Amino acid sequence: MQKTTRDYIMIFSDGACSGNPGPGGWGSIVLFPTNQVQELGDGERSTTNNRMEMTAALEALKFVRNQPGQIHFYTDSTYLIRGITQWIWGWKKRNWQTAEGQDVSNRDLWEEISQLVQERGARNKIEWKYSRGHIGIPGNERCDRIAVAFSKDDYVNLYSGSLDNYSVNLLEVPADTSLPEMRQPGEKKEAFSYLSNLGGLVYRHKDWPSCQKRVSGQSGAKFKKAMSASDEIEILKTWGLSPQTVIKEG
Repeated sequence: MQKTTRDYIMIFSDGACSGNPGPGGWGSIVLFPTNQVQELGDGERSTTNNRMEMTAALEALKFVRNQPGQIHFYTDSTYLIRGITQWIWGWKKRNWQTAEGQDVSNRDLWEEISQLVQERGARNKIEWKYSRGHIGIPGNERCDRIAVAFSKDDYVNLYSGSLDNYSVNLLEVPADTSLPEMRQPGEKKEAFSYLSNLGGLVYRHKDWPSCQKRVSGQSGAKFKKAMSASDEIEILKTWGLSPQTVIKEG
């Protein structure tokens, strides 16, 4: 039995996409102070990873729209957190233009999320908390499974009921929820690895020439530079592959 006393709502969310754009899915979990749990999720046939991350957040906030109380919102999307807490003020001031004068991507979703945040006000504010993906945080892992399943059009049994009967320990949350540092403009960082994907068989390469050698001239080949071990996992997600995918050294 998971016992707790809280006066705030807990939300976890995640998105997944096979290809970018490609078929995608999203998953969210809402835990009310009454210890009632509700899983949410759905998919789209042509979308992007960022849109699925945002849709997961949007639908969860819609679900609790009329529920008073503060929210602790856990997501592994730095794009979502920085967008709604930092960048959006400049976008609005510039009439939804970036600092470079380009149209802001996903404006429709940003406007909807922003409206829901404003409706809650200071009394029912949202605390956005970064939860690094695929490090074993139960709520994040469950949302990822829901999102990936919907991206593949698989059946998902979405739970609705008491926390006492829920198989996921939502009370196990990351100790550190601070955002990772952003690189400064022009700052270059050495790649952690290069991944190549031929028919779902993924190789890890230490440098670009060896990766290029594998994918060059191969129909349907995919490749991507990874900046960290967690970045490798995110790349696998965009390819519609499990984080547990065996990666061979190339």
